[in-house]
Amino acid sequence: MASGRELLANAKTSINEVGCQESQSMLADALFLDVREADEYEQGTIPNSIHIPRGFLELQAETKITNKDLPIVVYCAGGIRSALAAKTLQEMGYSKVYSMLGGFNKWKDLGLPWKMPAALSPEQRNRYHRHLLLPEVGEEGQQKLLDSKVLMLGAGGLGSPSALYLAAAGVGALGIIDMDVVDASNLQRQILHNMDRIGERKVDSAKKTLTMLNPDVNVVTYDVRLGAENVLDIIDGYDVIVDGTDNFPTRYLVNDAALIKNIPVVHGSIFRFEGQVTVFNPWQGPCYRCLVPEPPPAELAPSCAEAGVLGVLCGIVGSLQAIEAIKLLLELGDPLIGRLMAYDSLEQQFRTFKVRRDPNCPTCSITPDKIVIEEYDELCMPHVAQ
Repeated sequence: MASGRELLANAKTSINEVGCQESQSMLADALFLDVREADEYEQGTIPNSIHIPRGFLELQAETKITNKDLPIVVYCAGGIRSALAAKTLQEMGYSKVYSMLGGFNKWKDLGLPWKMPAALSPEQRNRYHRHLLLPEVGEEGQQKLLDSKVLMLGAGGLGSPSALYLAAAGVGALGIIDMDVVDASNLQRQILHNMDRIGERKVDSAKKTLTMLNPDVNVVTYDVRLGAENVLDIIDGYDVIVDGTDNFPTRYLVNDAALIKNIPVVHGSIFRFEGQVTVFNPWQGPCYRCLVPEPPPAELAPSCAEAGVLGVLCGIVGSLQAIEAIKLLLELGDPLIGRLMAYDSLEQQFRTFKVRRDPNCPTCSITPDKIVIEEYDELCMPHVAQ
């Protein structure tokens, strides 16, 4: 049975080692992997490093480092754990792995660039523990969520479940735009509100609920009508827009503004027992106008107030929107870009349809500087959020 010293010596004979200054020259082209423990990582790290503690390397490497041909510089505190980790990565099929001699301690002594990473508090580690267990999220992903900003269009049927799950997930800033008040007829589906809030502004009611759920979340309210004069200012700075409206003028307005600001929109819609979800990611997939070039006649597109809707359907579609928003924020999986997911609650069936960009689309076929933001109220009578 080999001793620890023999295992280390054996590893060093089969891996490539590089000094700190040579490693610095690789910053632009290589992936830097920090294999120290969490408490060491919190004391400082090389910028843009991926952190996988040595004990989790075999379990998490293939999830966090998908390209096995990418140059990888592995480092620990002094160069011992990184040598063992480099050998492990080679055995897992990574072809260009280097262990950094002297480790992070030597890197700091030489005055090379490093930073203090944002760290979760003990309370946050407990709150988001189930996220931290997911290699695809982990502490880095959770911190990314806490640094993210999502704008909710509407605090109604779709906005309620979306906002609740995004707040619970730890999205750091949630903007909510709605100029309606809470009505008793809302409570069948709009779960942000309750009987005590009837008559309150919806944005105020939503803020109370979300901040009680998670104090980490900064809820920014917009008790205004979204229009051509303010849409660009309101959406500016947000990472994702979650669309919970149910009228065509607002959807076209937001579509055009999001193209200008290059912000993805997670679109959801509901009707009676059916719902739809898709993602409009500017310049990467189709936009809303590609899907709906012209609105149908008003009599063929009644609102929920006119046609009715199964309340729980809002929870399903709104939750799907929250998932898509998180996937976009964390760059996870395959978002619904260029795909429309349709859900039939009576048949309990999901169907997915491809949606292609229209080469003649009046907005996404031209450059952003040529897009004109204007009102579209003449297209149909506006409704409140679903």
